[in-house]
Amino acid sequence: MYLLKTKNQLLIAALLSIFQFAQAQSKLDSLQHLEEVVVMAKSFKEVIPAQKLSGENLKALNSLSVADAIRYFSGIQVKDYGGIGGLKTINIRSMGTHHVGVFYDGIQLGNAQNGQIDLGRFSLDNMEEISLYNGQKSQIFQPAKDFGSSGSVYLRSRTPKFINNKKFNLNASIKSGSFDLINPSFVYEQKINNNLSASLNIELINSSGKYKYRYKRVYPGTQEVMYDTTAIRKNGDVFSFRTEAGLYGTIPEGFWKVKLYYYDSNRGLPGAIVNNVWKNSQRQWDRSFFAQGSFQKSITNKYEIQANAKYAYDFMHFLNPDTSTMRIDNSFHQREWYGSFANKYAVASNWEISLSTDVQYNTLSSDMPGFFFPRRTTSLIALASALEIGNFKMQGSLLATFVNEDLRIGNYNPDSPYQDTVVVAPNKQEITPAFFISYKPIRDQDLNFRAFYKKIFRMPTFNDLYYTNIGFSALKPEFTHQYNVGFQYSRSLKNKFITYFQMQADAYYNEVTDKIVAEPAKSSLYRWTMTNIGSVEIRGLETSLSAAFQLPYDMDMNLKLAYTYQKAQDFTKKDNPILQEMSYGGQINYIPWHSGSVIVGMTYQSWQLNYSFIYIGERYENSVNLQEFYQQPWYTHDMAIVKKIKLNNIQMRIAGEINNLFSQDYEVVLNYPMPKRNYKISFIVEI
Repeated sequence: MYLLKTKNQLLIAALLSIFQFAQAQSKLDSLQHLEEVVVMAKSFKEVIPAQKLSGENLKALNSLSVADAIRYFSGIQVKDYGGIGGLKTINIRSMGTHHVGVFYDGIQLGNAQNGQIDLGRFSLDNMEEISLYNGQKSQIFQPAKDFGSSGSVYLRSRTPKFINNKKFNLNASIKSGSFDLINPSFVYEQKINNNLSASLNIELINSSGKYKYRYKRVYPGTQEVMYDTTAIRKNGDVFSFRTEAGLYGTIPEGFWKVKLYYYDSNRGLPGAIVNNVWKNSQRQWDRSFFAQGSFQKSITNKYEIQANAKYAYDFMHFLNPDTSTMRIDNSFHQREWYGSFANKYAVASNWEISLSTDVQYNTLSSDMPGFFFPRRTTSLIALASALEIGNFKMQGSLLATFVNEDLRIGNYNPDSPYQDTVVVAPNKQEITPAFFISYKPIRDQDLNFRAFYKKIFRMPTFNDLYYTNIGFSALKPEFTHQYNVGFQYSRSLKNKFITYFQMQADAYYNEVTDKIVAEPAKSSLYRWTMTNIGSVEIRGLETSLSAAFQLPYDMDMNLKLAYTYQKAQDFTKKDNPILQEMSYGGQINYIPWHSGSVIVGMTYQSWQLNYSFIYIGERYENSVNLQEFYQQPWYTHDMAIVKKIKLNNIQMRIAGEINNLFSQDYEVVLNYPMPKRNYKISFIVEI
């Protein structure tokens, strides 16, 4: 924890570094104009287009992390437990967080312990593009793991680009604002030669996490007020340090890249406000490191290969010093080794096939007494094909998954962590298909119709299977069946008030079977059991509209509207007939029937005005849809004004932001109040 002991020195050093770099000047202009600021999907190049945010789009959203930006995609639910340091996870089309694959620079981020990726850890300062795919990425030349999720989020960090014979790029920023926020960062990119470049990104976040909130509760079924007070959120402080280094090379008919990533954080967990307890003293320390590399090359005009490799280590230390509940002081260590090799062959100009093989090995250890020490080897083989016939494009894939597990039981010993006892968990093998099709009625017009079906599953996590108090090692995988139909229409106009227009809509039906749920044992409420008794059916509609306008006085405006309707019903069978009657067919917890967002960006000369709005409709915090579990709709308005300044060959950007403009009182998760109106000021220098 040496980093935490010297956080003040690190903050000062980072600030000095930023301003020292800012004083340097390049002889060449680094200003790059990105005219398009519309959130949009690709055209007919993909069978199933993705939702994307990139370039200036990300800067316009007043967002600090990937989790904040991704809320503007349709069909998304983000669970936010409050504050800058709070856990933030994503759910696509109500299938559950565990069914979402998150990929960083083409390789999946893993968490075999609990299966959840905290998107709040990933900053936008070094992010070039965020993409969301329903089903899977719409291409066949990819690792086998890319075929293995119900939905996927792809995070692509900056790749060095040098214009006008530049030798380096520098982007340095400092952000400050509410919650005592200090957030310096810089990205440095160096051109070594025409075929080799390197990058370095460092970011610090320090915040007290203190914010005012209103807490109001009424007695169930009445209007009589139980609590109504304004308080300050405590124990939400965070200090985090993130650094990334990359090396990028090009070779004849190919490229390669290597990335190193390190993240270290110390944060308080403010906890839920229950039983008149307003302060929580739990803390969590995280350290994450991974090294990964990718290689891709065309061997012939028809044959290409791709290789990926990764090693990851994750450490988590959780402390609950409260002896009135249960004192917990445990550490967990995860390790992951991963390798992938993919082949693609063009049988004809309109027909391609690919074969990918992946191997992944995961371990988990802990200092908990009586802990299970699991080890899991996952092998995947994916056979896929893409075919274009006239105005039809089709993709199909078969994914074979083989899982082998064993675990050892014993008390942790640093010298010999396992006892001799070996328990072998049942091996699991599954073959899952997917099929995608799109049709373009008129080749020269940007109108296409698409549909897909996909069956996939997710393995129980190590926590599901082996956690000391709730595990059940005979769990089966959770399966999803996805059905989707939709269309997309886009058009570009010249010399018109509307210069660009795009509309798309999708209707979908998803089934989740053998859903893993936790139930208390009959003998003890402390001992919980994980069982496969869950079943969920999801029906939904997603629509979005994007447009770009040319206004008088040389002003530009970009607009995006998104709306989602979802009916996600719980058809889980329960032993208790009364509970069965109350919950059967109920809307599952935290899924709103209606949600939507609006993004507006206006530019005039060197000024830019950005406005965004998010609406989450009524929902329940329990599939028993009774009044006491009802959650009110919430919405937020965010606004920012940006001024760009060019001084000699230095491009500067000053931004002032107001988030939750009308100080809405709301909770994304019950009893985790979110901040009221808050502010942020940013200063960015690009050389």
